[in-house]
Amino acid sequence: MSLWFWQTPHNTLPVGPKPVVTRQHHQPYRSLRLPARAIASAVDSAMAAASSVRVAAAQMTSTNNLTSNFAICSRLVKEAASAGAKLLCFPESFSYIGVENGDSLKISEPLDGPIMQGYQSLARESNIWLSLGGFQEKGKDDEHLCNTHVIIDNEGNIRSSYRKIHLFDVDVPGGMVYKESSFTEAGKDVVAVDSPVGRLGLSVCYDLRFPEIYQLLRFQHESQVLLVPSAFTKVTGQAHWETLLRARAIETQCYVIAAAQAGKHNDKRESYGDTLIIDPWGTIVGRLTDRLATGIAVADMDLNVLESVRTKMPLAKLN
Repeated sequence: MSLWFWQTPHNTLPVGPKPVVTRQHHQPYRSLRLPARAIASAVDSAMAAASSVRVAAAQMTSTNNLTSNFAICSRLVKEAASAGAKLLCFPESFSYIGVENGDSLKISEPLDGPIMQGYQSLARESNIWLSLGGFQEKGKDDEHLCNTHVIIDNEGNIRSSYRKIHLFDVDVPGGMVYKESSFTEAGKDVVAVDSPVGRLGLSVCYDLRFPEIYQLLRFQHESQVLLVPSAFTKVTGQAHWETLLRARAIETQCYVIAAAQAGKHNDKRESYGDTLIIDPWGTIVGRLTDRLATGIAVADMDLNVLESVRTKMPLAKLN
């Protein structure tokens, strides 16, 4: 079952019918005037609408079936486009999650390979920007890949890519031992890119625990929207997911879009699903309430709200 929801931070006030110009026999033209307060409200509403842009974040349960994952992503792209979203963000490992160690290496491809070309076609066909991260990009040798966050524009062009810097080498309490560095090459560059929804700061999953990268994205790269595609473990997600995301939003005064993997991918791996969209004040403005569902959360981001928060609390002056 596929679900999607949206919330809007500002309600648009109705302006009412257009003023009518009337004419009476032997009388001059007259125009009906709206009260100044009504005109001001109408102007405010129009300005809010002009600065508002709709975004969406996907939640899914990827498997080791590339074709099935692509079909799910295709459906979610169409739903997001129908909802009026200009950008749809997918979670980490959207295209593939393997069962055995080494599975991801076997299917890894360069960014100009057929897997990514399929997703480029989805963006082009639905006229929507896509955030795809992380993708199993082929590395420098057969033993390593890159966990790569790719931004595709509405014409199907790759606008930017970021290779995950902080690799998940963790012994999860009561769970599995992960050693992402054993098959993944760490990235080195912090990446931001302009888009129709604002300047995007790119990251992937475990980066979330390292606030320094988000400080760089905000204060050196002038990001307005932080993207955090993830496949958090169930244990760590329950403990820290929402707290970390809201902290990153508050301390950088950015919108945060966090697309999440959800549920059991196979007998060995389970992810914590809680797809969120958070405003610069740390308020959750979009959420997929069913943590196991496949679907999209939709929200309207208002860059005027972002600028207001930054103006009233000018953190940038002290950085």
